[in-house]
Amino acid sequence: MAVRRIVPNLQVSDPEDARRFYADLLGLEIVMDHGWIVTFAAKGGSAMPQVSFATEGGSGTPVPTLSIEVDDADESYRRAKAAGVEIVYDITDEPWGVRRFYLRDPFGNIVNILSH
Repeated sequence: MAVRRIVPNLQVSDPEDARRFYADLLGLEIVMDHGWIVTFAAKGGSAMPQVSFATEGGSGTPVPTLSIEVDDADESYRRAKAAGVEIVYDITDEPWGVRRFYLRDPFGNIVNILSH
């Protein structure tokens, strides 16, 4: 047996809000939409399935619900600020080699946006 993918399922009140946030703001592609569930994926991306378990988010931050690696954290930060998205943890170069920030999605989830 081999795990092929891991998909977090986050409960939301309106999948259309997820579309606006995750597709429009972060550029994720909709790969499945049944109305009651919308699944997003990185365009052209492939990665090993991963899941993390943590007591904190690092640097004393809360554990984020999702971590999304992007190619340019600064550009993602600029887009989030321009869209008026709540920044929970300001953009920072962490000692373990990532540049990241936390934002809050429309459903209250803390999302870690990072670049290596």
